[in-house]
Amino acid sequence: MPKITLTNVTKRWGKFYGVDRLNLVIDDNAFVTLLGPSGCGKTTTLRMIAGLETPTSGRIEIGDKVVYDSELGINIPPNKRKVGFLFQNYALWPNMTVYKNIAFGLSNINEELPVYDWEAKTNSRLADILESPQVVVFALDESKDKNGQVDEEKALMKLIDTFEISMYSAKKLLALGLHKGGDVSSLANEACSRFHAKAEAAVAAAKANGFTLTDDFQLVKDGVPVVKERKLTDEEIDLAVRKVSRVVKIGMFMDRYPAELSGGQQQRVAIARTLAPEPSVLFMDEPLSNLDAKLRLEMRYELQRLHIETGSTFVYVTHDQMEAMTLATRICLINNGVLQQYEPPLTVYNKPNNLFVADFVGNPSINFINAHGQQAADGSIKLTVFDGETITFKPEAGFTLDDWYKERDAASAKAAEELKAQSQEKGYVEKANKDEVFKYPVARVSDEQGFAEKEEAAPENGDFVLGVRPEFIQIAENGMFDVEICGAMPTGLESTVKLKIKDYLLTSVVFGGVTFQIGAKHGINFSGCGIMLFDRKSGKRMTLGSLEK
Repeated sequence: MPKITLTNVTKRWGKFYGVDRLNLVIDDNAFVTLLGPSGCGKTTTLRMIAGLETPTSGRIEIGDKVVYDSELGINIPPNKRKVGFLFQNYALWPNMTVYKNIAFGLSNINEELPVYDWEAKTNSRLADILESPQVVVFALDESKDKNGQVDEEKALMKLIDTFEISMYSAKKLLALGLHKGGDVSSLANEACSRFHAKAEAAVAAAKANGFTLTDDFQLVKDGVPVVKERKLTDEEIDLAVRKVSRVVKIGMFMDRYPAELSGGQQQRVAIARTLAPEPSVLFMDEPLSNLDAKLRLEMRYELQRLHIETGSTFVYVTHDQMEAMTLATRICLINNGVLQQYEPPLTVYNKPNNLFVADFVGNPSINFINAHGQQAADGSIKLTVFDGETITFKPEAGFTLDDWYKERDAASAKAAEELKAQSQEKGYVEKANKDEVFKYPVARVSDEQGFAEKEEAAPENGDFVLGVRPEFIQIAENGMFDVEICGAMPTGLESTVKLKIKDYLLTSVVFGGVTFQIGAKHGINFSGCGIMLFDRKSGKRMTLGSLEK
């Protein structure tokens, strides 16, 4: 499967930038989720890679093939990019059976394909199967009804799945009547010889016409495998349909219509239809959003399994951070058309690049605490929090505020220079949807959805935001701060608890079957070394550390 590379890809409508100079590399066999709030540019990014949307500028490569380049004037159409697309709406044909829905796209393929000798291939396969006739008899015996009669429809499906063959080959096996008694070995040997003879005759006919055959029965002429522009044969279409139906476990629904299936089964059909042409990349645009919560969870496991079994590259759009965390090998988090972070899920969760990432990923949401202070000689940072309370932040070894500020200012100056240079480029359009430092939420008793208070003056060096994940707040009898229980939501496995400290609210997660009384007084401690320190001025994460009183 190919690697996908995006270089300075931009999509704008007038002065509104849907995607702003996106640089991204999606590795072979990756499962990448494009995550972000509604309108952030994730679906636009997906559609540009697939060819359904034309970028304003930039370059897109799939494998070693350039599929879009604004400077060179290259724009390969979607049907030539060898990608599959799975939409939020399954878009199944209601008047077609499941089989025909999956086969529909295959029947329209007309491109350069290897040429096989199917007469030799199918007869050779049937002969190989009949060398172990007891396996065939066992499969047929499992298809008998309560009266001991073989259910032909069930028997055909059993043969197809057991031997991974087409319906045409399965019918030939069933027609031998090995399940009807008699001398099974003699019947099987006779049929085996007959199929071998047909295969050998087909091979001889190919040689007479100047061809040789590979082990997979592909025609070879003068040492070169034969390919030509053609459609798929009925045998090839059936094999492809049966193969993907086994992968998504819908083989028993081939003769049903979409209206006769549940939402999860319809989703499986849509996935099978997308996988059938063996796309190099599979794109999915919020494919689980129409399912109920339980079925959505089950389908997540199915998508993980499909990713491993198919070996395909999956690119998945979602605004659900739980889907992104549980499915992806890497999360591509976008906001306002700008890439915020592109790393494995646990890295995004534990080491977010900025305040936006920290707030968007995590459920329950992270706690933000405004703080102010300076670094002491021993490296610790003395902070004032909660309107006058003091606490000490112990950063990771080697961290110094002065060095970090110098790097921040240098990076800011470099970005300003790059923006100035871009503004001189031909065709440059100033971005109307300006990028701003994220307005992080600070929970208060009076307004749980309150945002950071407006600063009387612009943030300066020494103004911080502490980011504390709920699992790092421990409830204790004697702790760093006294709190009051304002709310508790037990689920059995864990409890989410709201804690009041002065006018501020914190959220804690307590694991286990613990109950809390509303209004009870407790203490809290901040545990672990995963407490985040953010720069309030830029919104960027500075370092990780621990908190001490």
